[in-house]
Amino acid sequence: MSGPTGAQFEITYGHARAVVTEIGGSLRTYTVAGVDYVESYPDDTHPPMGSGAVLVPWPNRVRGGSWPFEGGTEQLELTEPERGNAIHGLVRKLPWQVINHTGSLISLGIDLPAEPGWPVPLRVTISYALDERGLTVTHGVTNVGDRPVPFGVGTHPYPRAGRSATDDCTLHLGASTHLPLSPQTMTPDGPPVPLAGTELDFTKPKSLRGVDLDDAFGGCEPGADGLVRHRLAGPDGSVEVWADPAFKWVQVYTADDFLGRGRAVAIEPMTCPPDALNSGVDLITIAPGEAWSARWGLLPK
Repeated sequence: MSGPTGAQFEITYGHARAVVTEIGGSLRTYTVAGVDYVESYPDDTHPPMGSGAVLVPWPNRVRGGSWPFEGGTEQLELTEPERGNAIHGLVRKLPWQVINHTGSLISLGIDLPAEPGWPVPLRVTISYALDERGLTVTHGVTNVGDRPVPFGVGTHPYPRAGRSATDDCTLHLGASTHLPLSPQTMTPDGPPVPLAGTELDFTKPKSLRGVDLDDAFGGCEPGADGLVRHRLAGPDGSVEVWADPAFKWVQVYTADDFLGRGRAVAIEPMTCPPDALNSGVDLITIAPGEAWSARWGLLPK
């Protein structure tokens, strides 16, 4: 099959099934026993609202599209012109190449060249694997250039609590802070503030009914098992979004008009906050020849 997202790659394990796209290397569907655990869309449709996107070499936004590097300034294309930002990295609209495809696993890669606004070439990979623990997604980045470069990684799934309506769900985040964002640019407008006791306190399960979010949360600390855990729970199922400690941030976005669904919620693990290429907060610097990897996943409950 092909369409706006290119070829479609299916993996299965028992009653679980996922479909990954060639364009963007993104997650289009994930079902268990026929029940959706991410918001999906038809294979001949452009991904709505960043659904399933891989966000490399930065997640979220770069204010003004400019950022400092080696004493100069790099200027990225303003891919969110209405807010004057570069948004969601450079690879989500490009074709990826299959590295390995078995029954329950697919790995894809893409070479990101040096280009205006991005000075150092990278090799980027992603693997999706199904097993008894659910869906595990592994990101890889290798510096194939000759200079160190900072970067960040994010992803943009819209998890579903099975057949539960979004407004019937509660959200529980493994985060402890909220990052104020400018409503004009959606980039940082002050330091992180503690979540506890605020109207955005998702440190305990909180209903999403009537709640509109496009917010960055930080202080995502792992539990005793070494993983950060966020959970969406409803009357007809729940799903956990877990992540390695490298994913210190999470963006949560509620959409009122997701294709074929209406109200939906994105829970987006990120290694750094919005505009990190300027602030430097939680950026990862990778040396020439160095490789980095980290995982996140979805676990239906």
